[in-house]
Amino acid sequence: MPQLELKNITAGYEDKIVIENISLILQKGEIISLIGKSGIGKSTLLNAISGLIEPKEGKVYLMGKDITGTTGNVSYMLQKDLLLPFKTVLDNIAMPLIIKGKTKKEARELAKNSLAEFGLEGYEKKYPSSLSGGMKQRAALLRSYLFSKDVIMLDEPFSSLDYITKLKMYAWFTDMVSRLGISAIFITHDIQEALTLSDKIYLLYGKPAHIKFAMDMSDKSIKDPLNPKFAKNKKILLDMIEEG
Repeated sequence: MPQLELKNITAGYEDKIVIENISLILQKGEIISLIGKSGIGKSTLLNAISGLIEPKEGKVYLMGKDITGTTGNVSYMLQKDLLLPFKTVLDNIAMPLIIKGKTKKEARELAKNSLAEFGLEGYEKKYPSSLSGGMKQRAALLRSYLFSKDVIMLDEPFSSLDYITKLKMYAWFTDMVSRLGISAIFITHDIQEALTLSDKIYLLYGKPAHIKFAMDMSDKSIKDPLNPKFAKNKKILLDMIEEG
């Protein structure tokens, strides 16, 4: 059974259709990336999955359960980490557990037990302003993970990081997905990032946007920038985006 399945999703705002007839499957432990021109409808698709907007047509299934138009089933990490500056790292991370009904004590204990897994042990009493960009993203991702471990959606999660930090975060993120069996969908404008991290890449195209092309990246060897296929795939995707 797929972790997440979209069937013929059409969605938009008021009378405007932004995305149309989109179907895809996300398996457990898989990373899917969504690429396409700016404003094409990638965030609209995530909004439809998360229930922030209700699709005009189609269904969203989480492990076989229809969650169409309902919130609180999947995690959604926005481009900015949105850590509250007046709360410690531990209290920021514990917030989704409190929202889901845990007492403050229970939430803090569960959050504390997860810090080491995300490389945040020793940072629990620190405030966001004292963290590096990479550590902020780790804290934001852990907060999202504790809200829902089934599916995590990320909107440009690494765009604000410098190149060296990005490379470190790529390695850390793929290791986390592998070890914890995380299923993730992320938006990116960085084609090289999509090729490096993804098991599948979906290219959104047109108005309304639909899936024009899906690239299978399950062969790990083609994720290596030194592999000639990496450059070839990058050109294919860039050319398709330019056409749109």
